[in-house]
Amino acid sequence: MPKNLSDSAYAPDKKPLTILMGADTFPPDVNGAANFISRLSAGLTERGHELHVEAPSVNGKYGAFVEEHDGAKFTVHRVYSWRWYPHDWLRFVLPWRSQAHAARILDLVKPDVVHVQSHIVVGRGLARQAAKRGIRIIATNHFMPENLIDHTRLPKFLRKKAIRMAWKDAAATFAYCEAVTAPSRKAADYLEGVTNLTRVHAISCGIDAALYTPSFEKRTENRIVFVGRVSGEKHIDVLLNAVAAMDPALDTKVDIVGGGDQMNQLKNLSKQLGIDDRITFTGYVTDDELRAALARATVFAMPSIAELQSIATMEAMASALPIVAANAMALPHLVHDGENGYLFRPGDSADLAAKLTQVLTQSDADLTKMKKTSLRYIAAHDIQRTLTTFESLYRGEPVTDPVTDASLDESVS
Repeated sequence: MPKNLSDSAYAPDKKPLTILMGADTFPPDVNGAANFISRLSAGLTERGHELHVEAPSVNGKYGAFVEEHDGAKFTVHRVYSWRWYPHDWLRFVLPWRSQAHAARILDLVKPDVVHVQSHIVVGRGLARQAAKRGIRIIATNHFMPENLIDHTRLPKFLRKKAIRMAWKDAAATFAYCEAVTAPSRKAADYLEGVTNLTRVHAISCGIDAALYTPSFEKRTENRIVFVGRVSGEKHIDVLLNAVAAMDPALDTKVDIVGGGDQMNQLKNLSKQLGIDDRITFTGYVTDDELRAALARATVFAMPSIAELQSIATMEAMASALPIVAANAMALPHLVHDGENGYLFRPGDSADLAAKLTQVLTQSDADLTKMKKTSLRYIAAHDIQRTLTTFESLYRGEPVTDPVTDASLDESVS
């Protein structure tokens, strides 16, 4: 019997599926979309399904390889790709080859369902070729053109037009899909607004909270942690300016966990602000190092304004951290102001400083209450619920979107 098959939510009379994922980014890339696809593929594999992923080659080798991700082994079809050098890691498949790659892999795998995780290149080819073969297509949108526009080198006066064109292009690919999902209700509503799609499902990326270690020990220091790409769209400069504005008596330390193209600029900014002795840029870290950084922190800060869900914020909540996040996009669905943290005005470093100070100066009892509330909210984002919902979509069954952003019904003890 395949691992965990007995725990699967599908009934014994429902045979396992052959599923083909299409991804423009996949590990070893480090970003939310790549992490989600890896976890989803691993979880479905453990439930007994046969998983295949089409993704760009990262080392010049292309073909079908059995790879291990998130503790599960499945087949990854690596296709020839080019590095996009304005970005620190992004690779892309040649657009005029995407349908040929898709046709070859589809005819080899013969999947029951195709799940495209991006419409840009790989997903575009898979959606069109799967439609020709009558294969069910599901799509998840992780795309925000605003997050990539700085890496295109387009002049500013063309950027709004480029963003509109990008969403129009997305809608053309999603039109081939039987169902389209986004990681949160806010992200789903936004996608409907910019593409004229209807009935976009809100399905959390999900998280295995058991992997993280909440700590309720009495704090001995004030430590802020940020986790994510060290790039312009994350607005880490707002966090650094906020820390510089905080009372020096708090002796606040900051861990910036992640790598990216803005590392040198932000290190220089911390020196200019006179706080470089309190800022640690860790670069890319292992999963164990990430969990350790979260466990030793007092509060998590997320200044980004274009998060479709923010897996990093969910990981912090699973680590029982209060969250201070920008009041933008999907973050208010995770951060309930005054309950498990605070929301600040996007881009306003003074407001961020004030909200971080509120957390760092509250009593141990109030801090513990916030930490427990983070744990309670993250329970709704259990990865098993996500897996079950996608299984139903793959089979063409009706689904009810899991409720992941409702207020707590009972008090936190």
